[in-house]
Amino acid sequence: MFKKILIANRGEIAVRVIRACRNLGIRSVAVYSKEDQECLHVQLADQRICIGEGPARASYLNIDQIITAAINMGCDAVHPGYGFLSENSAFARKCAESGLKFIGPEADVIDRMGNKSAAKKTMKEAGVPVIPGTEDPVYTADEAKKEAAKIGYPVMIKASSGGGGKGMRAAMNEDEFEYMFNVAQRESANAFGDDAMYLEKLIEKPRHVEVQIMADELGHVVSLGERDCSVQRNNQKLIEESPSPAVNDETRKKMYEAAVLAAKTVGYTNAGTIEFIVDQEGNFYFMEMNTRIQVEHGVTELVTGTDLVIEQIRVAMGEPLSFTQEDVVLRGHAIECRINAEIPEMNFMPSPGKVTALHLPGGNGVRVDTALYTGYTVPSDYDSMIAKILCVAPDRAAALQKMRGALDETVILGLETNLDFQYRILLTKTFNDGKADTGFVETFVKGGPQNV
Repeated sequence: MFKKILIANRGEIAVRVIRACRNLGIRSVAVYSKEDQECLHVQLADQRICIGEGPARASYLNIDQIITAAINMGCDAVHPGYGFLSENSAFARKCAESGLKFIGPEADVIDRMGNKSAAKKTMKEAGVPVIPGTEDPVYTADEAKKEAAKIGYPVMIKASSGGGGKGMRAAMNEDEFEYMFNVAQRESANAFGDDAMYLEKLIEKPRHVEVQIMADELGHVVSLGERDCSVQRNNQKLIEESPSPAVNDETRKKMYEAAVLAAKTVGYTNAGTIEFIVDQEGNFYFMEMNTRIQVEHGVTELVTGTDLVIEQIRVAMGEPLSFTQEDVVLRGHAIECRINAEIPEMNFMPSPGKVTALHLPGGNGVRVDTALYTGYTVPSDYDSMIAKILCVAPDRAAALQKMRGALDETVILGLETNLDFQYRILLTKTFNDGKADTGFVETFVKGGPQNV
């Protein structure tokens, strides 16, 4: 049993991990930047330590500071949460070298799956369906243009490293390819320090469906259902739900099998997500693997009755999974809306500020994951997501109705949010019919619900 875990993160995911530690009887240590000293995770943890100034590069991305803090506080494990250093193999490796258990996969596995072109090649060799595209990285526009001609337009240009929608551009034809490639490559170099790119066939009007897996260190791998994440803007997810209305039972079974095969192929351990693109005919293709807990993990918890963060910690302690594949049964339908401090009417401009009044929804089947409280000032240095509202009900229609009620009840004053924007999405026929693809939000923003 771990005695003390340092959470190398902030905000709602740090609060989530602290609560899991508390349920296991494990002490928690919060790290924080000077700007975050009033953050809820700092107040809830058993111990806390400042690791630097406000900007992430000086604090939450400072590997040496975090490792030193963990050692000085007497921790025996580190939970990275999501974002920041959660998929950084150098951090995972440094934890291991310092005698700290990294609560996630091994560093070599992160390397293997973190590079998208290498991961795709590995999956193709294992027999997991992949989108047609380049198998090796490309570095110049001329080289890439030749590959694009072989694949056939339209093509998607992607950064080999990183995620979060950065370094991604679609080229619909040869005339715009060079410009789009250069823009994506510059963005990748700036965001990830890597100018290696890869190309793949652009699947038009796709659905984004991911499968949650959990694997222990004894070789057991279990899938815990799928989540539909098609409602997104700039490749950033806004609404997630489980099960997906885009796949039938036969496809669902094949996706689960492919996800488990993918994890076993690379010797994966801990929580991970296999992300697939689903075309209009129902064919699915491996897109990437997220080697960490996902923002939307709560959706899976609600329909499977599991606690994925507690399971992460148990697995990291060397314990076997607490459930088998046969134990995993999806019950009901769950949906999550991400609440962001932003102004949708002003091109989703971030809206940091002080929370002057707060009322969060509740009731049977309603869950809110957040680090907000009245009087808290949402800083400008970090991601704009401030809460996740989740609802579960016996079926999709009931879950959507419950979510509309939860959003209607939510009050956050002092800063602008996307609450009304999310509510309007839930009123559209396209979304209610389960027909929203990854281009839905762009269409919605341009035309409004009457034109979607």
